[in-house]
Amino acid sequence: MPVWKKGGNLLVSEPANLKDMIEKDIAFVLIDLRPADVAAKAHIPGAVNIPASEIAGSKDRFPSDLAAPVILYGDNADKAFKTVRSWGFKETTALSGGLDAWKLAGGKVDAGKMETVISYVPKPRPGEISIEEFKAIAETGNGKSVILDVRDLDEAMNGMLKGAMNIPADKIKDRLSEVPKDKEIITHCTTGIRAEMAYEDLKENGYTNLRFLNAVIQIDKDGKYEITKK
Repeated sequence: MPVWKKGGNLLVSEPANLKDMIEKDIAFVLIDLRPADVAAKAHIPGAVNIPASEIAGSKDRFPSDLAAPVILYGDNADKAFKTVRSWGFKETTALSGGLDAWKLAGGKVDAGKMETVISYVPKPRPGEISIEEFKAIAETGNGKSVILDVRDLDEAMNGMLKGAMNIPADKIKDRLSEVPKDKEIITHCTTGIRAEMAYEDLKENGYTNLRFLNAVIQIDKDGKYEITKK
């Protein structure tokens, strides 16, 4: 996934993912690419209307925060994806199936004139640990937390944080007995995506003292690391 993403290839979001973001009150930018008169008849609540024909000239209408998740749906979403992604918005996706898929998934639909001004106020994701606190725990430990590296084994073999334990994200449910319940568990991967997935899996299996790192982290064979915001 990180390699695919780095190559600028098309990424999609499922309606269920969008519903989850809304329920968790996660800040994001939702763009309806259809003509204004069409979009006004039926659109996803909270969407901002910027017709596909206007996207290329609308860079200054987008947030200054390049970490903002941007979800596109409607006409030429794949082309609009490439444009917005080229501006540096690495968390850009196209909504799989567009408005029709959203309706089929039971999503709410609004009608009427839409907003054309994007308002984005970032909020920490539920369970997210700050980069500063993660660094402090990684460097000195606190005796109360365990850093759980959920990257695949081949990734972990190329470098791990000192004291961290490794269980790949897709193996978490099969290896719960290895994850202590008497300490806080802090998950991390390479970009934060798998870390949050592991966080959710642990939460569903009775773990309550949990957080995850939602950032890009690179670790060398000596355990030295660099963390940057997405």
